[in-house]
Amino acid sequence: MNDRVTPPMQATPDGEAQLALVVHLPWEDVARLGQEAGRMAAQLQRPVTLDEAVGNRLRSVSPGAHAKPSGAQPTAMPAASAGSVSSLPSRPPGEQARQAIDRINGTA
Repeated sequence: MNDRVTPPMQATPDGEAQLALVVHLPWEDVARLGQEAGRMAAQLQRPVTLDEAVGNRLRSVSPGAHAKPSGAQPTAMPAASAGSVSSLPSRPPGEQARQAIDRINGTA
């Protein structure tokens, strides 16, 4: 690790733990998380945050899948169903963001 301060962990009233992280993701993964949040919102009949979608995705992964050998590279989220976001061509980050948001909102 480096010299950064480890973020504090908090216990929540529901028996879970909360840990603040900064994660750098490609826009395609952000779009997939948005789609996951949309599916969850439809099922739960309420708004769902990306935090909840990430938590749901992490809980749905098999328990042994989290342990990686040292030096292993992280993998992107698995592709969703046939309606998943396709790879975006090389474009400036701002354009990639707009395209991903349009896809999430269904306005693409």
